[in-house]
Amino acid sequence: MKKFRLKALVTALAVSSLALTSSFASQAVVDQISSQIEVNYSIIDNHAASNGVDCSGLGADWGSCNMTMLKLKNTGALIDSSDWEIYFHSIRQILKVENEAFKITHITGDLHKLEPTDKFKGFPANAETDISVVVEYWQIFQTDVLPRWYVSSTDAKAKVIKNTDTEDLSAFSSPIPEGQWKRTLDDNNILMTSSSRFDKNADVALVTKENLRGNIIPTPLEVSIHTKNADLSKGITLKLTQTKAHAQALSAEAQQALEQRFEMLGIAINPKGYPISLNHDAAAFSGKMAVSGGYTLAITSKGATVTGFDSAGLFYGVQSILSLISLNDPKEIATLDAKDAPRFEYRGVFLDVGRNFNSKAAVLRLLDQMGAYKLNKFHFHLSDDEGWRIEIPGLPELTDIGSKRCHDLTEMTCLLPQLGSGPNSDNMGSGYFSRADYIEIVKYANARQIEVIPEIDMPAHARAAVVSMEARFQNLSKQGLNEQANEYRLLDPADTSNTTSVQFYDRKSYLNPCLDSSKNFVNKVIKEIAAMHIEAGQALKTWHFGGDEAKNIRFGNGYQDINSAEKVAGKGSIDQSKEDKPWAKSESCQALVKQGIVADVDHLSSYFAIEVSKMVDAHGIEKMQAWQDGLKDAKDSKAFATKRVGVNFWDTVYWGGSDSVNEWANKGFEITISNPDYVYFDFPYEVNPNESGYYWGTRFNDERKVFAFAPNNMPQNAETSVDRDGNNFSSVSDKDWPGAQGISGQTWSEVIRTDYQRDYMFYPRLLSLAERAWHRAPWELDYVKGKEFKGGETTYVDKAQLNKDWVIFANTIGQRELAKLDSAGINYRLPLPGAKLIAGVLETNLALPGLSIEYSLDNKDWLIYNNKAKPTITGDVWVRTVSPDGKRFSRVEKVDKP
Repeated sequence: MKKFRLKALVTALAVSSLALTSSFASQAVVDQISSQIEVNYSIIDNHAASNGVDCSGLGADWGSCNMTMLKLKNTGALIDSSDWEIYFHSIRQILKVENEAFKITHITGDLHKLEPTDKFKGFPANAETDISVVVEYWQIFQTDVLPRWYVSSTDAKAKVIKNTDTEDLSAFSSPIPEGQWKRTLDDNNILMTSSSRFDKNADVALVTKENLRGNIIPTPLEVSIHTKNADLSKGITLKLTQTKAHAQALSAEAQQALEQRFEMLGIAINPKGYPISLNHDAAAFSGKMAVSGGYTLAITSKGATVTGFDSAGLFYGVQSILSLISLNDPKEIATLDAKDAPRFEYRGVFLDVGRNFNSKAAVLRLLDQMGAYKLNKFHFHLSDDEGWRIEIPGLPELTDIGSKRCHDLTEMTCLLPQLGSGPNSDNMGSGYFSRADYIEIVKYANARQIEVIPEIDMPAHARAAVVSMEARFQNLSKQGLNEQANEYRLLDPADTSNTTSVQFYDRKSYLNPCLDSSKNFVNKVIKEIAAMHIEAGQALKTWHFGGDEAKNIRFGNGYQDINSAEKVAGKGSIDQSKEDKPWAKSESCQALVKQGIVADVDHLSSYFAIEVSKMVDAHGIEKMQAWQDGLKDAKDSKAFATKRVGVNFWDTVYWGGSDSVNEWANKGFEITISNPDYVYFDFPYEVNPNESGYYWGTRFNDERKVFAFAPNNMPQNAETSVDRDGNNFSSVSDKDWPGAQGISGQTWSEVIRTDYQRDYMFYPRLLSLAERAWHRAPWELDYVKGKEFKGGETTYVDKAQLNKDWVIFANTIGQRELAKLDSAGINYRLPLPGAKLIAGVLETNLALPGLSIEYSLDNKDWLIYNNKAKPTITGDVWVRTVSPDGKRFSRVEKVDKP
């Protein structure tokens, strides 16, 4: 017996030693590849289908694909091991690998795995290995490439490949070649270079400060500017009317928020300073002034008086005084009289922290700027496939697992990496707001007259929740706690549906809407978040259901069944017999179909929205809101239990949105205009590959385009903008239009990983959003049923007035507002200079006049550009814009040769 035990012990030690040796060897390979291999990602041909590649046969949506070259350069000794896997992120599907030594496997979402085949002979020392791949769609902006490729191996710790561990994408990706910036060969957009930008800015002249005197952003309904100035050099004091009613009208927290902004702008709070009297008198308002946020303002040399319809009116009246302050001038403002009220009840900003996380400090900075520019709805996207971002008492798995991303293929401890986050849980894709954090955010928003609207996206885009609750189920089941394990489970274990979500996840992307446990989960989350709002002093008034994109993209119009007898040219051919609609094989959902509760599984998203609305109503929440496609199968707004039902309308105008928006409004839904082609701030500012963002809805949304948007007369926009491919379009609707409730600017975060990047995408176009949300311009026409606007043909819009207004607005931003953003620590985008060499002289301009421009003859040493002494240039020259505080610069651009 002793000999047997000794033999077993020796055997166990030998196996353990072998495993340890193997683990050390695996880690050595990972360490070697991560430190020696350098990645280079190069776009070769964005028009591959036009150049002989069978994109349709490879199954590409609408037969669109591109050729890309992956270069793996070994900077050290030979790597001959095959015991490795390189994981990388690609928002585009990899359709084909044209190097037989490698294969690429799609894991989930954007995560792919590159690994060797039996043809792999190693990475030669100090040599490059080329891997040509065919990729779906096109890649025309730098941010189509994602960072933090990483290496893994059996029993080894994953490590990021060194040259990809950066936010400087040029460190591992080549510039997009000339001509490849076009989405298609007949793309008619204008590439923004120094010369084309100069032409675009030609009608935006620098105006004098006197022409900007008394300007308030956003523009008031009525304003009369006087000749004298008010002196704020001794500071200001806010004097509230001491009545019970008024004490309720402006909280101490709101007053503190206003005083903090004065101090940020260099104006002291001084009891003996310039007096600003605040009076609450709702009875003094009537007509269009008698709405929340309405105010009158009288500024004299001796003091100012704000009379508000409500607390928001008082707050906004003071913000208008703050708007007049310039950090570049003496501490004085114009005297004036103003009457003002918002055009829209809903003036929103949408922030996605689900895809990539942002700090609490960044959220609070955003709320500060929303308050300053009179934006009042903070749509907080707290969950998505890639992350769950709010603590829910009683469901710790949501944050323990769903808020983290790391390399755990079982996903029992975290979600798999996505969107360039890398393999470690301390990455830019991980993080959440604690209960205390969220309460603080709501309090902060409330003091700035902002309603927080939480969104928990469902039934699609729910993967973070689904995976978290599956881990919960597994852990509790192992403990024999079966009832608790099933209480909040979000998957039907019998559902084997083969589905592909919009962002390439499988059935775990969809919460099952037919399970009682799913309803338990939703009710629990609503209850806990509503309790946080109560504790924060702002009752939860609106619940956002999400609801978007609950579909299998393989059934989209750009695909066709490979087995079909009649093929359509230009569509991707796939085997659709292997594809399922979401929940098609769920027994629970099929039971609802058989019972006649829903007509088809296609209707389940709207069915679930109605069910959730009952819970929302039961919690005393007045309104439910959703992305419009999530409610598409509901007859009208009366199908829902809540008193009010709103939709974020996100069809593009040029694809028929000017007509379909009317259908939703006429069904009784409150419409929040959220069109991607105008107010998606995760889209690029201009058509240039070096800009950032997604671009499926338009190639650019700059400050001027947002400013020119007519949200309450959709067809009008055909005269002032172009479609995604730079073409004119026509727009008309034969339906009645009761009007929008408001407008919202969206910033989704798939390719926004840092607070800095978020600021860049939000600002300064957020100011244009605020202008259109608050003020209706005289060139915005009334909607007329049946009136057709044709880009390049009709001339109904007064473009002269539009351009005149834009020049003043652009100068106000450039000469005054950007300095305030500097002071607030906002890393906004600086506009690149337009520049031309005309007869050898450097001519420059800016979209936002008033900023300084610098030029360089060697791209190293920089000189201030003086418009009164323009330099003569004989060789190359580069230009850049400087922030008002002199601390930041725009992207550098070489000036085009004549």
